[in-house]
Amino acid sequence: MGYVAAVRGFWVRLAAIVIKEIQGLRRDRLSFSLMLGLPILELLLFGYAINTDPHRLPTAVIAADQSALTRTVLTALGNTNYMDFTHRPATEAEANALLQSGEVQFVVRIPSDFTRRLIRGERTQVLIDADATDPMTISASMAHAGPAIEQALKHDLVGPLAAWSGREDAIELVLHRRYNPEGKSRLNIVPGLLAVILSGSMVLMTALAITRERELGTMETLLATPVRPIEVMIGKILPYFVVGALQTTMILALSWSLFDITIEGSLPLLVLGTALFIFANLAIGFTISTVTESQMQATQVSFFFLLPTILLSGFMFPFRGMPEWAQWLGEMMPATHYIRITRGVILKAAIFDDVDQEMAALIVIVLATAALAIGRYRMTLDTAAKPAA
Repeated sequence: MGYVAAVRGFWVRLAAIVIKEIQGLRRDRLSFSLMLGLPILELLLFGYAINTDPHRLPTAVIAADQSALTRTVLTALGNTNYMDFTHRPATEAEANALLQSGEVQFVVRIPSDFTRRLIRGERTQVLIDADATDPMTISASMAHAGPAIEQALKHDLVGPLAAWSGREDAIELVLHRRYNPEGKSRLNIVPGLLAVILSGSMVLMTALAITRERELGTMETLLATPVRPIEVMIGKILPYFVVGALQTTMILALSWSLFDITIEGSLPLLVLGTALFIFANLAIGFTISTVTESQMQATQVSFFFLLPTILLSGFMFPFRGMPEWAQWLGEMMPATHYIRITRGVILKAAIFDDVDQEMAALIVIVLATAALAIGRYRMTLDTAAKPAA
């Protein structure tokens, strides 16, 4: 009997603990929703949004030779489905500007003596400049370009050009990897990693700000002071802004000393972009702190925000390889624009005109999230003040 009673007591106590936890989950609907929502979000992003083999990359063409062979070469490159000829710049300077600003991924150049050299029995060239800041984006394109041109020209190399038919060396494909000649992945990863590190630390630290006040019971003391919501917000995020500035300085210094990554462009421009990015993430974190009731919830929501930030910003996977709806979501995230700024300034020596759209996007995000954070904070104050009334 004693043994049966002990076993029965064990199961009764265990059932009581399980019921208690289930009731806790029912009360904490936000945490329960996040536990179910996060796997769904991961499945959707990895299943539909992530593509490591991007197609139809924007390409500029400068064709100084307008022969039938030139048209064959361009058609062959287009038929690979990796290049989309979206720009026809009139000058070399215009083509370089398109490549530096990131509007195009490739610049294809057909020299004026392209056909004439083949007729003379000389080897000719097709020149391709590629934005190699993301080596993964261009690798598949270049692997298919040469065979496509060779196959297409078999039908055109007849008559006086028949000697070149079937020869792989008829046309030399010259690839110039701009901004990352050696194709080093760290040149692409480190500038993007700066955005990810700042996003994680800034959003998470600020998200705990108001929830910590609520859990410690100091919210009522804060309500008793004549401090305005905007003053509370600035006072809360200003120390973390300093922390973000220190993190940025440390990362850039280590990137230079360990990986020999130098800032090719304007340091003040990078500082301006970094300041806007930090403010945007701090405002997002502050907003999260006003919609959560505990530090655990704030942490969960922060991670829920950081997952699409990492996957959809172009940090890990080519941005142009994602479907339009995923790119639309990515454009709403500050990390997407900041990564373009950091890669542009650090690797391409970009000037303000090259990143002005990204700066404008960050300003819009800062203003929108700040307004939302202030509005949510006023609601938090009203909610907290009701029990005291």
